[in-house]
Amino acid sequence: MFVLSNFISAVAHILGILLDIIYWLVLIRALVSWVNADPMNPIVQFLNKTTEPILEPVRRHLPLNFRFGIDISPVIVILLIMFLRSFLIKSLFDLSIWVRFR
Repeated sequence: MFVLSNFISAVAHILGILLDIIYWLVLIRALVSWVNADPMNPIVQFLNKTTEPILEPVRRHLPLNFRFGIDISPVIVILLIMFLRSFLIKSLFDLSIWVRFR
């Protein structure tokens, strides 16, 4: 059972790294949106292309009364990432420990 335990632990670790990367990309995009960044800048284009598939569904599902001139989708995505890190990743690590000693 140690192989399954190691596999679950590796999946949890990789998911944690991916969530960290997404967190930082969304945070940097939010910070860049506060300044007048050149949209033709390759870094700005990269940030937009990588984070838009994550932010756009959140924007689409926001009710109209929550759209008050400020894009709060990065805040919602960051809170979701924090939830996934504290619930999903920790649960996967706990599951891997449980499987190992079962």
